[in-house]
Amino acid sequence: MSTVNTIHPITALTPELETVLKEDTDRRLRNLIAANINTRYARNSSQLSDFRLAIKDKDVQNDESVLSDFRRLVPPTDYESYRPFFEKFNSRPCRSAEVENMLAPSFPTHIPLSSATSGKKSKQFAKYFRPQPYLPGPSLRVRVTSLMNTFAYRDPVDVVTDTGEVVTRIPVCNESTGVMRAQNKWSIETDETRMASILPGHVAPWATGFILHHRSFLLIHALFTLANTSVEGITLTFVVTFMDMMFRIEEEWSTLISSIRNGTIPDFEQIDHVRTYLEPNMHADPQRADELQRIGPPFSSPGWAQRVWPNLKLLTCVCSGTFATALPQARIVLGPTIVIHNPWYACTECLIGRNLNCGDTETFVVAADDLIEFLDMTGEQTHGDVLQARDLQSGKLYQPVSTTHDGLWRYLIDDVVQVIGFDPRNGLPVFRYSRRKNLEIRLPHALITEADLLSVVCAFSREDIVEVQEFTTVVDERRLPLTLGFFVSITGNLGPNVKSARQKAFAALVTTSDEHQIAFDTEEFGLPTIRIVKPGTFADYRRWRGESTKIGASQMKLPAVLTDPKAQEWMAERVMTEL
Repeated sequence: MSTVNTIHPITALTPELETVLKEDTDRRLRNLIAANINTRYARNSSQLSDFRLAIKDKDVQNDESVLSDFRRLVPPTDYESYRPFFEKFNSRPCRSAEVENMLAPSFPTHIPLSSATSGKKSKQFAKYFRPQPYLPGPSLRVRVTSLMNTFAYRDPVDVVTDTGEVVTRIPVCNESTGVMRAQNKWSIETDETRMASILPGHVAPWATGFILHHRSFLLIHALFTLANTSVEGITLTFVVTFMDMMFRIEEEWSTLISSIRNGTIPDFEQIDHVRTYLEPNMHADPQRADELQRIGPPFSSPGWAQRVWPNLKLLTCVCSGTFATALPQARIVLGPTIVIHNPWYACTECLIGRNLNCGDTETFVVAADDLIEFLDMTGEQTHGDVLQARDLQSGKLYQPVSTTHDGLWRYLIDDVVQVIGFDPRNGLPVFRYSRRKNLEIRLPHALITEADLLSVVCAFSREDIVEVQEFTTVVDERRLPLTLGFFVSITGNLGPNVKSARQKAFAALVTTSDEHQIAFDTEEFGLPTIRIVKPGTFADYRRWRGESTKIGASQMKLPAVLTDPKAQEWMAERVMTEL
């Protein structure tokens, strides 16, 4: 890919850029305060009581001291400060007089659920209309895209008047679903008019997004994508979802080829509710079927995707952090020329950053849609230590703090990022993801971070040992002394040096902290264990978690640390071999 337009971060802000960044940051905070100061949350939250008192007689739009009051008096908040206000949306009936202007003006456009990465109960949020929609970072232009996104939702929240008249219906859904619906004005009331339609530039009918069964969701999307020779882009939530689809295609290759040849929809599970919308869009194409048959299934040869879709140039998905372990296998399937694009760094709560350069899956620039502040991870944290973007230093670790148009708070995001410089165009910090703050393994002798776990996997994931595709970890207490346990999915066969895997893992762990070696020598800590799960286990985990939490499986993540005892038991039952 050409590097003509590549942005190279600078290591420190110039005085001019620092001024620009300060003015922009102040403007955004001023607008957020003015927009949300009269909401129920802003008027009643105990977290904002000192701030309310300080600005009681001030002009929030023009008095500069309001900004310093906010930064001085509003502490970082967590979900518990938000929960009592959101719970009003769970009341039945949900009365408009009790929820209008709750966290932002008017009513939410959707209520997203967090994907409960850590195994805890999903958090619910309220998202409001955004005049300026989220736009992705720099990317390649494509004309025909296979968009693999769910459009399904749970029973909507009906907001009613005192007389029972419905004022609005708020879908409960994935954040990506809600954002797409809001930005494209795809209301749930008009879904039926789109079900049999293929939107311009897409390849599968709208109804495909209402398949909840994960395996069938992937296979029906795969069917329409395989049938289309003009595909230039594939867009899905995570790179592991792309690999899930490749494995499903491999399993059902003959069925998919037959369906393309005959123009039929296979009898996959739980698709009867959309079959009548899918069938008119599936047309017999014996020539395409013969072509695919000659090429073979995804793992028959490297660069398979380029042969199947000659015009394919872009795979768009989240693929940083622990998801990066699936990138080597995805690259084999895609071949060397197709760009893998990580569009943004986001969570259910907010958008944190956009990719800095197309094709660079690890580097992001802080988003300027709302306000992202930062806590320095090197010291004891208090709300007086919340830093502005212009205060950051290259090379240091920070925890993002978010204030958005969805609520006048300073919400702590449970991530840690490393600033590596600043955007020379506007001074915004450039960063890389480091780890989840709440996905750490705490052992009696040491703390193991998500970044540590990834480095350990990289140490033993080698062709001559075992090639890891995905992993998750637990505290393994099956035998004493306790140790760090890995569940891994692999590609290919075990290598000739597979017996060295546990020692390699331990050696890599010791490089993160000498305390591991000390604990090992005193028999407080054992060699890490490595259990290989059956093929498709992690895809089934996403399906199982998606069905059990009623969140779309395409939104489910495999956590780096598996804390839920039921999930640990479920995973252990699917172990194929232990190294």
